[in-house]
Amino acid sequence: MKKRLAPPPTTLLDKYVGDDFQPLYSTTVRVSGGEAAHGRASGIARSDDGNLELALRLPAALGGPGGGTNPEQLFAAGFAACFHGALKLLATRAGIALEDATVDAAVTFGRDPVDGLYTLMAEIRIDLPRVPRATAEELIRNTERICPYAKMARQGIVCVVALVR
Repeated sequence: MKKRLAPPPTTLLDKYVGDDFQPLYSTTVRVSGGEAAHGRASGIARSDDGNLELALRLPAALGGPGGGTNPEQLFAAGFAACFHGALKLLATRAGIALEDATVDAAVTFGRDPVDGLYTLMAEIRIDLPRVPRATAEELIRNTERICPYAKMARQGIVCVVALVR
């Protein structure tokens, strides 16, 4: 019998006390170059557990053919899903019903005026039907404080870049 999907427990909101980063989950996605030998233009992205396998394509807006997903869409999906999940956990703990709550993440790839190269911008829009505005605003502020994607966008992230061989 297939296990029914359920939201995670609100105990995920419990504070961690410790001196070091405590890993809870890790995944690896490998991108190969595909037909054009270019990960962004024709890459294939595969997760280590096999649950993700998709064709990457340069969007038409950047001169590509489109027809596949791109890194900005993947980042936007992760950001929106994480924010929605954190919002739901906080609402559940507070006894607030979030019927039909939606989170839209818009990610824009563009030129960086600081170094003349590239950067990303993100905009998160939340719709909480039937939730009083003051309550919704407080939930969103608190979600920004705990959502790892929002924290990363605001504070940066530890990032190690290393040559394997």
